[in-house]
Amino acid sequence: MLCYRTVPFAIGKLTIMEKNGKIVRIKPNRPPEPAIHAVEKETSLIAEAISQLSAYFEGRLKTFDLPLDMSGTPFRMKTWEALKTIPYGETRSYGDIARQIGQPKACRAVGMANHNNPVAIVVPCHRVIGSDGSLTGYGGGLPIKRQLLDLEKRYSS
Repeated sequence: MLCYRTVPFAIGKLTIMEKNGKIVRIKPNRPPEPAIHAVEKETSLIAEAISQLSAYFEGRLKTFDLPLDMSGTPFRMKTWEALKTIPYGETRSYGDIARQIGQPKACRAVGMANHNNPVAIVVPCHRVIGSDGSLTGYGGGLPIKRQLLDLEKRYSS
């Protein structure tokens, strides 16, 4: 059964979805589409995700420990694994990630993989910026990306 809960946080509402004991989606401002057939229910895992996200937004948690079920192409999976290696409070460019996964010319494809990251914040696609240091693309919007980066900067010492 696919369960979800939409919860307000400092950056706005996040929808957290669980299926078969794993988190499958965390998205800003996006309740499940009606065709998904999800049940609004707070499971113990969703409660744990809410607790970890709350601690993150309070600056008390820098690394998430949640079971995830992320499905995607091999390229996306490799990109998402690379995102997990970006330390809290730091950023990398799309080019850095492309080089890290062994595909140095795939900057745009890295951007698309970021765009399709199903578990925002936990897999920190917000830590990926333009090669010139500019903020570029974020599914939740650039103001939220800025908030997340500022939050991590404030608590990273």
